Amino acid sequence: MSVPEPQSERMATAPVPPQHAVPVRITLDDNDSPTDVIDALFLGRFTSGEQPYAHGHQVERVKRDADLLPPGARVLRSARDDDRRAVLAEGEGFTVLVSHWNRGADVTVTAVSAELAERIVKESTADAEDEPEPEPDDVTMGFWYVSPRRGPYRTTRPISAGPWEEIRRNYTAPVAEAMDRLMKVTPDDIAGRLLLLHGPPGTGKTSALRTLARSWQDWCQVDCVLDPERLFSDVGYLMDIAIGEDDESTGKERWRLLLLEDCDELIRGEARHMAGQALSRLLNLTDGLLGQGRNVLVGVTTNEDLERLHPAVVRPGRCLARIEVGPLTHAESVGWLGREEGVGRQGSTLAELYALRRGTGPASVPGQNDGADAGLYL
Repeated sequence: MSVPEPQSERMATAPVPPQHAVPVRITLDDNDSPTDVIDALFLGRFTSGEQPYAHGHQVERVKRDADLLPPGARVLRSARDDDRRAVLAEGEGFTVLVSHWNRGADVTVTAVSAELAERIVKESTADAEDEPEPEPDDVTMGFWYVSPRRGPYRTTRPISAGPWEEIRRNYTAPVAEAMDRLMKVTPDDIAGRLLLLHGPPGTGKTSALRTLARSWQDWCQVDCVLDPERLFSDVGYLMDIAIGEDDESTGKERWRLLLLEDCDELIRGEARHMAGQALSRLLNLTDGLLGQGRNVLVGVTTNEDLERLHPAVVRPGRCLARIEVGPLTHAESVGWLGREEGVGRQGSTLAELYALRRGTGPASVPGQNDGADAGLYL
């Protein structure tokens, strides 16, 4: 004979609706805004189980005339704060919440079925996305230096950098072709860790590096070392930079390119005698023990001729790229400027061409009259 199950045990095993298992209480005070009230009202039907399915979508750039509501929806509440606008609407079997922020918006729908919720979201956001904004000419670049009070320190600032397609004409044909390949480099293409740009002042080496920072910005963090002469004489400073400070804006570790400008004394042929251990430490950072385990590239600019550079710097396999940036030819200079007047018989540097365009004459030659023109296009 079976024994009846006690009533208390039957009640304990009976399923409890989720809306009853976790009672929801909403308390409002003076700190809550009307948009907060709309958020709370939207959750009501989902919490009660009347509309147990939800679906959402984010629109990054909303067209100005798009209200993000499906056809036939009836607006229940609408509110605007300083930085947000919220609209609550309903239709047959669904409720929709539209939260606007800056140029974007979140569209969330609860409904009596998953299919209905997904369909309403698609109807609300159909053709609501605006065209992407033009890519800005600024790129964020880091700057390292030793602060008397804080020691090695990194700061960031936006740097103007045009796309490579716009500045390509600033370089003579062989240089432009070499830069074409460099601009397209990805982490899978990296062999050597040293990037060397050498050539006379005013030929556009710095401009090319700024554009390179823009071209590589998806995978490479570019940092400029403002005091490179101290970097390789101060082991603590060198270790701080070798270990690095990752840009946290992307949430993932990236390659880093350290830029060292005008390092003539460091990499010329007599550097081993003149700079002591500095050259050895530079090479150790690119392919020695110091650089192991760190995705670090080193970019160096110099005004020295290739023949005067230390053989260890330019040996095969060490350089990712070794590009001599020279003046434009006479024909290229005339095409760039649009006239032949002022162009030298052997061509002109980029700095000289910009000076001619502004009507200020050729850029000054360093050592005779150091002007601003050459420095802008090193």
